[in-house]
Amino acid sequence: MDKLPNTRDLLRVEELNVAFPLLKGELHAVNGASLRVLPGRITALVGESGSGKSITGLTIMGLQPRIARVTGRVLFHSSEDAPVNLLDLPHDGKQIRAIRGGQIGMIFQEPMTSFSPLHTIGNQVSEALRLHRLLSAREARERCETMLGRVGFSRPDRVFDMYPFELSGGMRQRAMIAMAVICGPSLLIADEPTTALDVTIQAQILALIRDLQEELGLGVLMITHDLGVVANVADEVVVMHHGRVVEAGTTEAIFRDPTHPYLRGLINAVPVLGEKGRERLRPLREIPAEGIQELASMGLLHAEPRRSSLRPRALISLRNVTKSFLPRHESWSFFAPKQTPARAVDDVCLDILRGECLGLVGESGSGKTTLGKLLVRAMQPDTGSIIFDSGDSVIDMTEADGAELDALRTRVQMIFQDPVSSLSPRMTVGNILAEPLDIHRRGSPAQRRRMVSALLHAIGLGDGAATRFPHSFSGGQRQRIGIARALALAPEFIVCDEVVSALDVSVQAQILNLLKDLQRELHLTYLFISHDLAVVNYMADRIAVMWRGRLVEIAPRRIIMEAAVHPYTRALLAAVPVPDPGRRLDILAARIPAEQAELLWPDAFRETPDQPGHLIDLGGGHLVRMNPTARLADTIPREAAG
Repeated sequence: MDKLPNTRDLLRVEELNVAFPLLKGELHAVNGASLRVLPGRITALVGESGSGKSITGLTIMGLQPRIARVTGRVLFHSSEDAPVNLLDLPHDGKQIRAIRGGQIGMIFQEPMTSFSPLHTIGNQVSEALRLHRLLSAREARERCETMLGRVGFSRPDRVFDMYPFELSGGMRQRAMIAMAVICGPSLLIADEPTTALDVTIQAQILALIRDLQEELGLGVLMITHDLGVVANVADEVVVMHHGRVVEAGTTEAIFRDPTHPYLRGLINAVPVLGEKGRERLRPLREIPAEGIQELASMGLLHAEPRRSSLRPRALISLRNVTKSFLPRHESWSFFAPKQTPARAVDDVCLDILRGECLGLVGESGSGKTTLGKLLVRAMQPDTGSIIFDSGDSVIDMTEADGAELDALRTRVQMIFQDPVSSLSPRMTVGNILAEPLDIHRRGSPAQRRRMVSALLHAIGLGDGAATRFPHSFSGGQRQRIGIARALALAPEFIVCDEVVSALDVSVQAQILNLLKDLQRELHLTYLFISHDLAVVNYMADRIAVMWRGRLVEIAPRRIIMEAAVHPYTRALLAAVPVPDPGRRLDILAARIPAEQAELLWPDAFRETPDQPGHLIDLGGGHLVRMNPTARLADTIPREAAG
């Protein structure tokens, strides 16, 4: 790559190399990378997992591991006239510590692990002030509460005294942003600040970063794999691949005319809304389909082909299903005041048709995962029934026990969101895949070994993976192992819970294509839970939208994408970041908190205890929750009515 123009940059990285010693040679995580961040501008650093993005950000902050060998220059224009080469400063000296936090702030990818669980939010946010500013305890608290209010907390005085586990993921990310900018830095490094957040919270976080950048004149280095986020907030883009910068330029030029094959591959792997989003994704590395056909031909699989009929039959039927939880303190304290349990799932009625993929979307806390756990009997509902109709028998999943429950476990499986915590670190992959076969006594030991081999080939991993442990695989490979484990007992129905939420775009495309191929070849039925409507558009036949434990809209995919009626569904669609600089998010709408946005809904969609809403049939399988006395002509958007 040509050298960057010699202008007065806030941050300038020149020929950065970061290498780690191995038993045989070195691993070059960053290889001759150069980039810049201008004052008051946002530069996006883009690439797959393992491309060197995060280690570049850590090295700029002086937080790289001590064993790393670093060469090159990282020039930072602080308040002094002459730039400071951050690599020349002692690794943990007084000067770098004054810059880190005081003049350069950083938002880390996972706020739950970045915050101490033993200290309050206020204690941790104010720590930077105690280190870098001479303020009294009262002044520090006042400034912290002001900043917490600035990042969107309605009760900053209350949040100041709360612990990280008491906040949701989006709230923790807001607190992390407050901690990063509390000292008024001139440079902000944001490492995947919106990964795994639902689309509405992501839009709010992006609007917040943009507002702070404009208000404080920040230069921002945003590290991300989400090209939709890049197109919406970045002024310049730097693309990394295997530690090298392969392309750089303005956002408009990068998306209008990508030249490097790697960048074109990343753009092609992004799922989009609409009919174009139904075309098969093109990941950089495709998983061979031969292994799936081998799995389908094995005698241990008992998946049945779809039955052709004018009216598809429901595999699973939920009727008036409710699940409530007590607040945290109420669940263990004898002295806490009695409170009404919070309803995570509220009177849900839903049919999941045999052979379909039903997408379930909604914000964090809407009840999606709780509903998925009820469907695999990981939880029991408080009220209601869940009927599993396999064609040859009908089982009430809430009443099943003994041999009937054992048989049900083989027919219903779940793929979890986080493969790191759902795969035992003490078991090899072969033992993980064989465990369900051993528990349910499927086949002889030789047959089980052949089944494990077939499962590994189906997910694109060879037989050698059987002897390795989960930690030796990448995130995408671990997710594939989780899929193989769910397939081991030949289920008919699989709950996919946010299975691609934290994966980069190319690996995400691999997993989505694999799930589609498996569904086609093995005649599976999916409940696909996700907050990403572009992913759901690619996977689902029908879509159900969940809000505060209730289903507010259900319809075939095309109707939801083109003619959604409920304002909550339309808000979710409007918050999806599109990888096109010409179609940026409505940042003004994103600034409105969800509680206030609800007040702007038409009267027909507002609910009160005295006047609850009901699902109204609009025809064509389109159901919308509204006031039954409302006039449809006053509530249906013009494009939906057409």
